[in-house]
Amino acid sequence: MATTIPWPSEDELDAAYGGWYRPADGRFSGAGDRLLRYLRGRLAGRIDRIVPPGPILDVGSGDGALLDALRRRGREAVGLEREATEGTRDLEIFELEQGDWAGVVFWHSLEHLREPGKAIERAARLLRPGGFLFVAVPNSASFQARLFGVRWFALDIPRHLVHLTAPALLHKIEESGLQVERVSYTRGGQILFGWVHGIISLLPAHRDLYDAIRRPAARSRPLSATARLVTIGLGVIVLPIAALGALIEVLARRGGTVYVEAGRA
Repeated sequence: MATTIPWPSEDELDAAYGGWYRPADGRFSGAGDRLLRYLRGRLAGRIDRIVPPGPILDVGSGDGALLDALRRRGREAVGLEREATEGTRDLEIFELEQGDWAGVVFWHSLEHLREPGKAIERAARLLRPGGFLFVAVPNSASFQARLFGVRWFALDIPRHLVHLTAPALLHKIEESGLQVERVSYTRGGQILFGWVHGIISLLPAHRDLYDAIRRPAARSRPLSATARLVTIGLGVIVLPIAALGALIEVLARRGGTVYVEAGRA
């Protein structure tokens, strides 16, 4: 694994997460937010099927889409976030959390934590017998990470404090006493998008597709309508090349993200 250097201060992180990063009215243009909630609904269905009865702890619950989907299925679900909001609790309480949980989820949140190894150990202790851990993280050993380097979509400095490889993640999960049940290089999402974003970023002008698909208030910098259309158009053009790259890295088990399910005996 690797860490972000220089290590950001709390003030720098507060600024990085503020304002445009996750505005109250949503991040994406058009049907983007609806698609996000649909995908979280599918994840909730998967969790509900394999996890024994009991509450679910979502560490880094973001906009609460997974929490909402779990609660619609009748699950008690608790979300932890960097700053507590309605329906979530402060992330710092994770170190104090008690109880036995049927499932603990780190959905693209582990890389945001200062001590991800300790977080996995803590989650393993919180799981009741038969409970499951669910983790999705960017894979810094992926082909796209190596090809795009500092322009890799999932680098996301300074918010991503650590940059994990799949072998390091699996080793830590097993070292914490859990049995890895499933490893997927497709279920973690962002794989195809990572390729499209990366290819466009290497072209002249270094366009940012992620900004282009977000609402104006959710962009890191102003973007004209023309620039946005050009960027999205380029995304459509390079899509076949990106799809080939994504297919190759998934078949080689070097996908841009890795998704893990692990159970406690």
